[in-house]
Amino acid sequence: MAEGQSQGRIIDGKARAAELRKRVAADVLMQAERGVVPGLAVVVVGDDPASQVYVRGKLKMTAELGIHSIAHRLPGTVSQEALLELVAALNVDPVIHGILVQLPLPNHIDALVITEAIDPRKDVDGLHSHNMALLATGGDGMVPCTPLGCLMLLHQELGDLAGLHAVVVGRSYLVGKPLADLLLRENCTITIAHSRTRDLPSVCRNADILVAAVGIPRYIKGDWVKAGVTVIDVGINRTTDEKGKVRLIGDVDFDSVVTKAHAITPVPGGVGPMTIACLLLNTVTAAERIHASEKSRGQVR
Repeated sequence: MAEGQSQGRIIDGKARAAELRKRVAADVLMQAERGVVPGLAVVVVGDDPASQVYVRGKLKMTAELGIHSIAHRLPGTVSQEALLELVAALNVDPVIHGILVQLPLPNHIDALVITEAIDPRKDVDGLHSHNMALLATGGDGMVPCTPLGCLMLLHQELGDLAGLHAVVVGRSYLVGKPLADLLLRENCTITIAHSRTRDLPSVCRNADILVAAVGIPRYIKGDWVKAGVTVIDVGINRTTDEKGKVRLIGDVDFDSVVTKAHAITPVPGGVGPMTIACLLLNTVTAAERIHASEKSRGQVR
């Protein structure tokens, strides 16, 4: 950043995730008073180092909050049928309220088939077609963790989002599409763009809110945004610097964008911590809903 240039506010995802975890911990205590301990099962296939680190972080946080958690670590050679059998067992396990199958999966396993096999009530990733349909139609299903975290950050930074023009760069069913649905609920005007959008810089310059979820390192440049934009960078790209050290960078060219933005999330330390906190929130929400449903059917006394 050149001398004399001001920069936008850095949105501290770590601090805001810590605040959310406190709320979740309070909810866990309330449920414990009713005899309910939220339970999360995390399934990881293969030995990808990044996935292993991510799973360990999730399990550590669940323990700190009083959530019962268990990890199922399967070899990368596990069959799709065996994985489906595990999911079926977790679906009927009364102490498990949330099921998360860590993505990506090996090429011989169809991730969509696995996702669709999860009980929608226990789909804490919010990726089952039932939950995606509820999101698109205004229903009350499980909401994908990363889009939910993005929305919370935007609310905390901007308050009411009604009437703002939000440009979402990325069209995946993991982030781009569900986040667009969430922002529509907030009465934003939505543009979904992607790497093949014609004159993408011009599209981005119209944004009051710009969400980068395209998976290309430093793709969004400073001259692509207007002054005062609020930027949410969902990208997590691993690169190696000249010294051989692995670094995480986002989809936004941070140094050139921060000088024009009203506020911007860093990478790391922005959306990532909120994603994990929202997973914990979804687990507690799932436990509440499952308990209430069973109580109404007379299965809980």
